[in-house]
Amino acid sequence: MNPFVMGLVAYGTFSICDASAKYLGPSLSVFEIGFFFNVFAAIVLTFTRHPEERWRDFWRMDRPWFVHGRAVCGVIASMCGVFAFTTIPLAEAYALIFLAPLFVTIMSALVLKEDVGIWRWSAVALGFIGVLFVVRPGFQELHPGHLGAVGCALGTGCAVLLLRRMAGGAKRTSILGTLVLYLIVLNGLAMLATGGFVMPNAGQFAILALGGLTYGLGQWALIVALRLGGASQIAPAHYSQLLWAVLFGVAIFGETPGILGVVGLVIIAGAGLLTVIRERIRHGKAARPVI
Repeated sequence: MNPFVMGLVAYGTFSICDASAKYLGPSLSVFEIGFFFNVFAAIVLTFTRHPEERWRDFWRMDRPWFVHGRAVCGVIASMCGVFAFTTIPLAEAYALIFLAPLFVTIMSALVLKEDVGIWRWSAVALGFIGVLFVVRPGFQELHPGHLGAVGCALGTGCAVLLLRRMAGGAKRTSILGTLVLYLIVLNGLAMLATGGFVMPNAGQFAILALGGLTYGLGQWALIVALRLGGASQIAPAHYSQLLWAVLFGVAIFGETPGILGVVGLVIIAGAGLLTVIRERIRHGKAARPVI
């Protein structure tokens, strides 16, 4: 099984989940969507544990602060992401959320003191230029949903940094179990506290199930892809979500990004792939024996 193909499956199902959230946005609250999505996702995730791990022991962890910190960042990213998808066009939401790898680069230099070369800084600059093409600040009104998408990118970036710091020092069941538990509990409490619960009808419940199951399936496919190959083999598949954003936006929601928007999305994808290619070259050189 090809890891890149599994990566495409993972990010394709994530995109279906995001489109489901957008579809439900006008009728259900962000917290209710998040709550039911994660309840259904938990059903799928119970089958993704490592053979040597048990879900009932997920709360036993060696590095609890990092695991809980990553879960908090995941909750922020999830809530902000659902809010963005339900309030602004998909293409604009994805353009801003795809700032996450660029934020990782910036925070790696500032927080982890990593040596970031000209290639990665060039990718950061290109990514921001691409976002400007898509969002066009000053030429259209900015919505709180745009801020939500940026919050999602920041939360995702911080979660990635914490995962790097863990460096495999925590069980997969601890990382996923803690995150899903946080998401279910906090979304549920927020839903009840804000009076945001509305009894879903049959159609809405089906979409909630679709969104949650595809999110869980995406997590499973991503885990399989990572088992089959390295992150650098899967990273290019991530940018397929930009294509799904355009296709779902046009076909389902009647959102046309326009020429400048498409150019911006291509620039964002190019910026990300530039980093991937550079990392492959760098690691390839490092792996060559010195003669």
